[in-house]
Amino acid sequence: MKTDENARYSKTHEWARKEDDVIAIGITDYAQSLLKDIVYVELPTEGTTFQKGDKVADIESVKAVEELKTPISGEIAAVNSILEDSAESINEDPYGEGWFLKIKPSDATEFDEMLSSKEYEEYVKTLDH
Repeated sequence: MKTDENARYSKTHEWARKEDDVIAIGITDYAQSLLKDIVYVELPTEGTTFQKGDKVADIESVKAVEELKTPISGEIAAVNSILEDSAESINEDPYGEGWFLKIKPSDATEFDEMLSSKEYEEYVKTLDH
């Protein structure tokens, strides 16, 4: 399982990484490996606001349909529309080309409350595989 040292993590397997004044969000390598082949993503509209824990996207794989929940409250500043045509980027590069959205945070402390990559790795070890 890969992690990004610069990202923070949620126990629902989302990652968040600061990029200037926005925070990029996606699913972890662990999450994409459980979903297997991701075939479709339904993304939110730019300008929409969400609260921490809200569903912001649907992720459809050959195995299941899952929800992406935002680990950060704020306004959607950008979406990765490339995923709508090539969702496989999530499986291939979850921390790079496979990002889902960028959010302008309304509460910067929420990012700091997330797990570090080391804490997330320890958390995943406690899960039944």
